[in-house]
Order: sequence, then structure tokens, then C-alpha cells
Amino acid sequence: TTHCESSSGNAKDICVAQAKGEKDTATADLEASYKPSAKNRYEARDAKADADYDVAKQRCDDASGNAKDVCMKEAKAAHVDATADAKAQMKTTEAHKDAAQDKTDAAYSVAKEKCDTQSGAAKDSCLKDAEAHYGK
Repeated sequence: TTHCESSSGNAKDICVAQAKGEKDTATADLEASYKPSAKNRYEARDAKADADYDVAKQRCDDASGNAKDVCMKEAKAAHVDATADAKAQMKTTEAHKDAAQDKTDAAYSVAKEKCDTQSGAAKDSCLKDAEAHYGK
């Protein structure tokens, strides 16, 4: 925020909001890169949405009356859209992960059933192969 010191009034407020937003977004992006997960990617997107919203609200302060009201409503709508998209992406990622696990479980169940046609060492070997193949 030191580069914002040369500004004044609302321009300074916008500069500070941008700097804080960039820091928060970069921190969340770093966390998502360091510890990849649907939750951390969601938090990075959410941080970006919040940062954009904070800057947009500051920009609205330059307007007055109905123009300011419209600006604030547009800023809020953009924030809701970005937040909803982030949530949808997280849920989609989780759903794909759950679907993949369900498919693996079903395939493993089939493989085990096929092993039941064998007996003794052959069955044991078949089961070990199935476990290794499906990560069980």
C-alpha cells in the first residue's frame, strides 16, 4: 500500500482496495498451488471475487445518487455471480471425484466376483491382483 500514498481521496481508497485484494488473492492462489484441493481452489476464486467486489464498491464512491445505487447493485450482482461460479466449480469437482470413486468401487466388486470362480492359491492371487489394480 505504500505506492498508494501518493494518491488521495477515493483514488487512494481504490488503490488500497486493489493492493489488499491482490495480496489476498495471491495468498489464496499460493495455498491452492501448495495444497491442491477443491476447497483451496474455491477459496482462491472466492478471494478474487471478494477483492473485485471491494474495488468495485470503492469505484462506486465516485458516483452519486441513482448512478451510485446502480453501480453498487452491479458490483453486488457481479460478486454473487463470481461466488456462485466458485461454489459450482467446487461442487462439480467433488461430484466428479465421487463418481470416479463409485466407478472404481463397482469395478473392484466385479473383479472380486470373478475371483470367486477360482479356489485356493489362484483365488488368493486373483484377489491380490484386483486389490492392487483398484487400490484397495
